[in-house]
Amino acid sequence: MYNLAFDTTAAACSIALLQDDKMIASYSQAMDFGQAEVLIPKIKELMEANHLTFDDLDMITVCTGPGSFTGVRSSISAARAFGLAKPKIQICGVNAFDAYLVSLAFSPDEIGFYNVVLIETKRDDFYYQIFDENLKPITDPAADTRENIIAQLRNKKVTMIGDGVERFLMTSTGLSLHCIKDESFLPIENVGLCGYKQYLRKRVDFPKPLYLRAPDVCLKK
Repeated sequence: MYNLAFDTTAAACSIALLQDDKMIASYSQAMDFGQAEVLIPKIKELMEANHLTFDDLDMITVCTGPGSFTGVRSSISAARAFGLAKPKIQICGVNAFDAYLVSLAFSPDEIGFYNVVLIETKRDDFYYQIFDENLKPITDPAADTRENIIAQLRNKKVTMIGDGVERFLMTSTGLSLHCIKDESFLPIENVGLCGYKQYLRKRVDFPKPLYLRAPDVCLKK
């Protein structure tokens, strides 16, 4: 099966084409703004370079967040629009926490007693979720301060992964760190692999945005 995966929720625009569990082509470009303008032309370019049309696709997998309000809406809107245009394509949503965990599933030696996914908010806090040594969730996805997250991780070996790790560790945490996986942005292959896993289990989640707080808005002066 052919699976188109993409993500505009963080500081990048990322796209991948997968055949079953193998990535056959990808595009990733770091950017703080403008992902929505880049996404569709780059999807078209990637598809054409690999001699594929949307009629060849079996699935579209999109990251549902958390991330920037505009970025989450842009990617999910694109996925839903493709689904309306091509109803035979399965449209799948994958959250960034589960997608980051794929990297640990492939590297069992890096798994700690606690495994925390840290995602950048560009504020004083972090998006985070904590998983056990079997990569089962201990907490729900949330946004919280560095101090409150540290308080939940004491006295055990901790593995950290995500694009928020670098800022989180800028000063000492006092934690026993087992492994640090600092990612500039979410590996897009992981998003596609999570979608493929849902497909095999026959439990495809229709994409719904994962918002962990209200958007930053203000009245125009």
